[in-house]
Amino acid sequence: MIQNSPLTIFYDSYCPLCLMEMDKLKQLDKHQNLSFVDIQHPSFSARYPHLDWQSLNARIHGYLQDGRLISGLDVTYLAWKLVGKGWVYAPLRWPVISWFADIAYNVFAKHRYRISYLLTGKKRCVPCEAKGEKIDV
Repeated sequence: MIQNSPLTIFYDSYCPLCLMEMDKLKQLDKHQNLSFVDIQHPSFSARYPHLDWQSLNARIHGYLQDGRLISGLDVTYLAWKLVGKGWVYAPLRWPVISWFADIAYNVFAKHRYRISYLLTGKKRCVPCEAKGEKIDV
């Protein structure tokens, strides 16, 4: 599937921390390098029947313009790189560090609602909406 933007991010709008990150990325995305798709939106399965919702819900995923699907910290790093802040996450993709970072990310992804509650006081947003411009579904 070819996308209009270099990266389409599939995110969980029920996760307060995930939503905060998407809001910040949207704010910084001055060149429209990112598209956002809420996997919790009622029309998601109809629009993306070829994608496994369970897999997308287990960890963040992204489509590249050439149709390749990437996941985890590869998505996070590329998203921040495309908005000019890749240097913040670059060390997480360095050899050796990336191995540990991926394990830590998988723990975060699995427990994101509990971690969100500890950091924001909100366990789940039902429904939450990203601030700013319309988010694609």
